[in-house]
Amino acid sequence: MSIKTENVKNAIDRLSDIVIQNEVHFCQLDSAAGDGDFGMSLAKGFREVHRQIEEIDSSSIQSFLRECSLIISEFCGGASGPIWGSAFAAAANSTKGKDGLELREIASMFEDAVAAIQKRGGAKLGDKTLLDALIPATIALKEADQVGKSMREAFEEASKKAEEGAEATKSMIASKGRASYVGDRSLNIPDAGAEAISIILKTMLL
Repeated sequence: MSIKTENVKNAIDRLSDIVIQNEVHFCQLDSAAGDGDFGMSLAKGFREVHRQIEEIDSSSIQSFLRECSLIISEFCGGASGPIWGSAFAAAANSTKGKDGLELREIASMFEDAVAAIQKRGGAKLGDKTLLDALIPATIALKEADQVGKSMREAFEEASKKAEEGAEATKSMIASKGRASYVGDRSLNIPDAGAEAISIILKTMLL
């Protein structure tokens, strides 16, 4: 199965809806260990993506994702703009010259997004950030491709690993971002960014 530009466009529109629908939930998670505005910051950017979706250049997957990255960088507040904007920009670069994406190329796109996030924020696995869900999901996609699983099976496995990763952040003490300021108070609470990745992947499969 090859993912075309229209499929990517529909997926990003669906992702935007999920973020907007979970705005309050993400803020509630963030308020326990951060400044409580994660959901609002993220939703602000993706609300703009949703609003502009039909005007965004969809002549190629790269151009579509690149314009999304610019919108997200501009309209998402706080740390979310640079982090998520960088991820989308890296994803766009990963698709240069491609008019369709197989599972292997999607896994590479996720890997490039992870690398961009790490370069931007300096976080690694175990620092209690969105990477604790995104990295396991990315590994799952790569491994699914290696054993010949379907796109659906790959994303089911990625969703499962993201959920496990988000759950694992409850036992972590944050060492990056605003949550790192509160020390042990970040225990027993999942990271809002990791939870967002988990919810997005799980809901996209419904």
